[in-house]
Amino acid sequence: MASSVNIALPSLGRDLKADAISLGWIATSYLLSSAMFSLPLGRLSDIYGRKRTFLFGLLVYSLGSLLSATALSPLQLVLFRFLQGIGAAMIFSTSVAILTSLFPKAERGKAIGINTACIYGGLTTGPFLGGIITHRFGWRTLFLFGVPLCLFAFFLSLTKIKGEWKEAEGERFDILGSLLYSAALFWLIYGLSHASGFKVALGALALLGFILVESKSKSPALDLSLFLHNANFSLSSLAALLNYAATFAVGFIMSLYLQYVKLLSPQEAGIVMVVQPLTMTLLAPLSGYISDKVEPKVIASVGMAITALSLLLFSRIDQMTGLLYVVTGLILLGVGLAFFSSPNTNAIMSSVSKKFFGTASAIVATMRLIGQMLSLALVTYLFSLKMGRVDLSAANLLTFIKVSSLAFKLFMALCILGIFASLGRGTLRR
Repeated sequence: MASSVNIALPSLGRDLKADAISLGWIATSYLLSSAMFSLPLGRLSDIYGRKRTFLFGLLVYSLGSLLSATALSPLQLVLFRFLQGIGAAMIFSTSVAILTSLFPKAERGKAIGINTACIYGGLTTGPFLGGIITHRFGWRTLFLFGVPLCLFAFFLSLTKIKGEWKEAEGERFDILGSLLYSAALFWLIYGLSHASGFKVALGALALLGFILVESKSKSPALDLSLFLHNANFSLSSLAALLNYAATFAVGFIMSLYLQYVKLLSPQEAGIVMVVQPLTMTLLAPLSGYISDKVEPKVIASVGMAITALSLLLFSRIDQMTGLLYVVTGLILLGVGLAFFSSPNTNAIMSSVSKKFFGTASAIVATMRLIGQMLSLALVTYLFSLKMGRVDLSAANLLTFIKVSSLAFKLFMALCILGIFASLGRGTLRR
């Protein structure tokens, strides 16, 4: 149900008296904690067991959801969403590794494609159900609704997933490196979103410290050789980062656009927004299957190009734009992401040995989350720069549209860079 929060932002904003910047942080806090802890928890799962970490993550996520439903202020909701993100990090950093361990290399793309379809199936139902629930029962019910779903997933996984995977059992967990990594991400993202050079400098220092510690550690949280000596892994990861940075905030912007500019209800906005993840759900298994037969970088690059085209369309919306135009852009975005995500994840997981499946899975999650976080941070910064801490209203809709157009143009530029990163990697098939 995390995908439904964007639809509920206007409602919870009115209820909690949150301005546009606070609304951005309500979404960002979840992504921030997920990114901060995905890599350390991915390494921890290699040592103590991926299934165990996955199950515990479902419980933590449930607790975060329950607490989020009780929030009485924007700050409380940000903190509870942060806890929710820690649970999500445990889930994200283990799920792809578990899946990859179960399937041979020749069938991995198809399996990842089906998994991606399931993820975006959740994203499909999330905005739709979120709009209905918010409209009829209020935004707090969204978080309560997620608790039984997580508990059901917990008991299903506990009984149906057989065996355990902990190839690094007995190795030391790199506490210092993990702390430096988490601190670096926190200060970099926080500093960038608040335009604070001092905080960005703190993040850069922590990142430098992390690299130095990892380069000397016998049991690092992240083996730097994966980035330094594996072009497929490093460029595929970079392409993922750029893709998510270019696309994630589209949902945030379009949700506000549909409700404030086009005056749709949360339920109606959810119905419109659902076409993008629905398109991805239908096409992700196909793109994953094709990536088992055709070089993944070719398919992923085509997907990135289609995504750039959709962002060009979004950069031209205004108050007079029809819903058919918006839906066309969302469908194109869904096609582009479907043909990028599954093949690119297949390329990352297929470029490493089983020893690094946990780390690679965590990197997949981390690149996605950092990209998503940067996407929202950029939008939050633009809103702060151009609009200040004011509520969205009829008086500033033109400014909102101009800021949104600028954001989409910047996102398109990131996507074009991603095309070059995707094409620059090596081949997996000889």
